[in-house]
Amino acid sequence: MPAKTFDKNCRACPRLAAFLDAVQERHADYHCRPVPPFGDPEARLLIVGLAPGMHGANRTGRPFTGDHAGILLYRTLHQHGFATHSKSISADDDLQLMACRITNAVKCLPPDNKPVGAEINTCNAFLANEIAGLPDGAIVLALGGIAHRAVLKAAGRRQADFKFAHGAAHDLGRFCLLDSYHCSRYNTNTRRLTPDMFSTVFAEVRSLLDK
Repeated sequence: MPAKTFDKNCRACPRLAAFLDAVQERHADYHCRPVPPFGDPEARLLIVGLAPGMHGANRTGRPFTGDHAGILLYRTLHQHGFATHSKSISADDDLQLMACRITNAVKCLPPDNKPVGAEINTCNAFLANEIAGLPDGAIVLALGGIAHRAVLKAAGRRQADFKFAHGAAHDLGRFCLLDSYHCSRYNTNTRRLTPDMFSTVFAEVRSLLDK
């Protein structure tokens, strides 16, 4: 039986489960459950974000959909041939990802967009199974330091041996870990991450996959 990469009914983190229940009371039409990975099941590129956003993935049920962070991500994916459209509107639109899948280190919305260590660790088994299912030579792109550390934990690697840095590449044996600043509103508004910087990361992804 294949290892479980997602559980739509997971309530293993009491704080997150209680928070989702409270949000559901205020927003009855929101997804308010663990958000599934989205994209090509045979992907050679796995993009790992932090967690669903309150009015983005937690509302729509698709990673990086419905909030500011997804605008740059999907536009850049389309620019580099990983997406059929430049915008992700809803979980039931006709957007398709090609050789690419998007997931999160934590599948449920955390209060203030800040999961605690125990929640990251509890959800890490799902990420580990996702990574284990990738083909040899795959690329895992971590958006931000928490995603970077979650990937290392999922791969059984020591954090101290692989430091996060925007644009850094880490050889983890059967796959390569690439780092990027997260495409959050804060990072793009402060120009910590520009569209050109983000595009350069995806150009590197494309170059590595095409070799």
